[in-house]
Amino acid sequence: MGHVFERVLTISMVEMIANKRQVWLSALVLAGFVAAGTVAYAQGPAKPAQNNSGSSSSNNGSTGVTNELGQAVQAEQQLAKPGPNVVPSQSTAGSVDPSFHGSLVNGKATDGVLALSIDDAMQRGLRNNLGLILQSSSEKQASGERLQMLQKLLPTITGQAQIEVQQVNLAAYGLKFPGLNPIVGPFQTEDFRAYLTQSLFNLKAFQDYMAARHNFEAAKLTAQDARDLVVLTVGNAYLLCIADAARIEAVNAEMATSKVSLDQANAAHEAGTSPRLDVLRAQVDYQNEQQQLIATTNQLAKDKLSLARAIGLPLDQKYELTDTAPFAALDAPDPEKAFAQALTQRKDLAAAVETVKATEAQKKSAFDQQLPKAEFAGDYGDLGETVGHSHATYSATGTVSAPVLQIAQTHGDELVAAAQNDQAKAKLSDQVQQVNADVRDAILDIQTAAKLVDATKSNVDLADEALSEAQQRFKVGIADTLPVSQALAADEQARDQYISALYQHNVAKLALARALGVASTNYKDYLGGK
Repeated sequence: MGHVFERVLTISMVEMIANKRQVWLSALVLAGFVAAGTVAYAQGPAKPAQNNSGSSSSNNGSTGVTNELGQAVQAEQQLAKPGPNVVPSQSTAGSVDPSFHGSLVNGKATDGVLALSIDDAMQRGLRNNLGLILQSSSEKQASGERLQMLQKLLPTITGQAQIEVQQVNLAAYGLKFPGLNPIVGPFQTEDFRAYLTQSLFNLKAFQDYMAARHNFEAAKLTAQDARDLVVLTVGNAYLLCIADAARIEAVNAEMATSKVSLDQANAAHEAGTSPRLDVLRAQVDYQNEQQQLIATTNQLAKDKLSLARAIGLPLDQKYELTDTAPFAALDAPDPEKAFAQALTQRKDLAAAVETVKATEAQKKSAFDQQLPKAEFAGDYGDLGETVGHSHATYSATGTVSAPVLQIAQTHGDELVAAAQNDQAKAKLSDQVQQVNADVRDAILDIQTAAKLVDATKSNVDLADEALSEAQQRFKVGIADTLPVSQALAADEQARDQYISALYQHNVAKLALARALGVASTNYKDYLGGK
């Protein structure tokens, strides 16, 4: 009883000193906020919450005015500190063209809540995603340019109908004849005629057409590859929302646990068996969880907006995710075999090959412009005063032309075309290695993430057991709330790491499907495991 009275007296002294020094305490807290904000800005995104009240308290005794005052100041700082925002890594989708994060909105928002599965999200994305729409438009443009180049090799026929009425003054041309009226007319002529032009020999035009043809094939393959990028973007956005929802569920569970600890601390303090510091520490933990819940709920709402943007849903449309992404092991393929498979299936790689062929044709075109070219032009029609008083007329012309002196122009065009060809070859070589790296990176990520899932799941079980043990020890009066606060922070961190590991594992499997060039067709096989 005397020991309890001594602790209560000590706490009373601490509160009295704290009240007298309220001004400098507030200044100290403000300085702590500024310093914490500066460090957070320099270090980047916040990490999962840690219980700051535990580190210093564990090194000092629970008695003594100085120690109790320091713990009170630290607890007051943590009460006012905003909870960290824990978001799984988004590095996987960070390299995707920003246009794939946009879309064309299809339809209007409804009053009900839309049930959205991952398959529905994928199909909406493949219909409405802006990146895919832009690539399809580029394909159409390349097709039009190909047809324009083709027309230069095909015959061109045009028709013309002309009716002309004239009156001529011969004197104006210096034609004067005695006894002859210089004014002739008016008279009319009618001419109905068809004109034909045909390129007979033009290697430059042929090579220009071949370049346009390869560019069209490259654009078509790029549009097909864009479907894989849509699946990667939409899949990552959907998995991120699943991770957010799992985080909200975990925070709710942690908040319920911290509420139990807070109620126990209040009851023990009211019974006189626990100091005010235990209540304050439990209150810090509970308010931290409340802040975490607010931040994580807000993050889920923002990530759902990003998903809606990627698939063309109205932003005011309410929807809920119907699919979850539990852990499903995937047997990682052999890197060499996977790379060989990717070489045959990656559409962006095939597009790069077509681009090289296009630059080779442009290089030949630059050389062929100095060669002769042959053309034919002719016309046939009916000419006369009227249709009934007319006669057929025609003309036919064959032309052979060749540049005589344009050495600088020809050599300059050849140098430009050769440089473009060298660049295309270099990019193709690098892209082959990038595909190899993509495959190997994805395989390594899958293997690492699978191990992380196992390790973090074990950590969650151990952290749950440690938290339960700490709560039981406090409940029976063996320990204070400091071990509970530390165990709660460790449990929260373990759950965060487990959720992040699940997210990373599923995204890595989706990235492997994209690296192999089968994301748009076989993504279910990879997300579900094999």
